[in-house]
Amino acid sequence: MKKRIFISFAVEDSNLRDFLVGQARNDNSPFEFVDMSVKEPWDSEWKTKCRTKIKSCDGLIAIVTQNTKKASGQLWEINCAKEEFVPCRGIWGHNNDTNFNLPEELDDVTIVKWSWENIKNWLDRI
Repeated sequence: MKKRIFISFAVEDSNLRDFLVGQARNDNSPFEFVDMSVKEPWDSEWKTKCRTKIKSCDGLIAIVTQNTKKASGQLWEINCAKEEFVPCRGIWGHNNDTNFNLPEELDDVTIVKWSWENIKNWLDRI
């Protein structure tokens, strides 16, 4: 059964979200999920709509890059998922992205290397 996953990312990293969604659609991919990320900017009530979407998901994957610490929308999404008890997992957007201070919103989120195996293992557990 496909999991409903919210993908949280900094707007500057939208290409990485597209890549992750593409990976999941690959015939050789060991995992599959329904992408529930926000694909277009919300109006002034975006937080209400976004919270509803996050609450309907089985988990949230945060793509973590150097852009994350300045991405107020992404940080809000991560906090929202925690408030709604939606499991969160971080994946490094780039192999060299591990050498900077993380925002406090990620203090209790496990961040792993972006790999099919790491994503599949987490999806299998939620």
